[in-house]
Amino acid sequence: MSGPGARPPQKRDWQAIGTALGLGFSVVSSLVLCIGGGVLLDRWLNTTPALTLVGVALGLATALYALHELARVSRTRRDRRDRR
Repeated sequence: MSGPGARPPQKRDWQAIGTALGLGFSVVSSLVLCIGGGVLLDRWLNTTPALTLVGVALGLATALYALHELARVSRTRRDRRDRR
């Protein structure tokens, strides 16, 4: 959003962008690695689609854990800021 009334980005804006990018990267990378590992193991062991499904479940669990940790850290930061 640019224009005469636009404000320059604040430090907090950049922190939010960094947090969102980090979360997106961790979710996508965990899903890709776990599902990709399941597919490769299925091809190698000829167990299609068992290990792919295990990879999907593991990837989703890892992504949910990343979301949980982000919420916990965010809550801790907010609590510290509110105490000041």
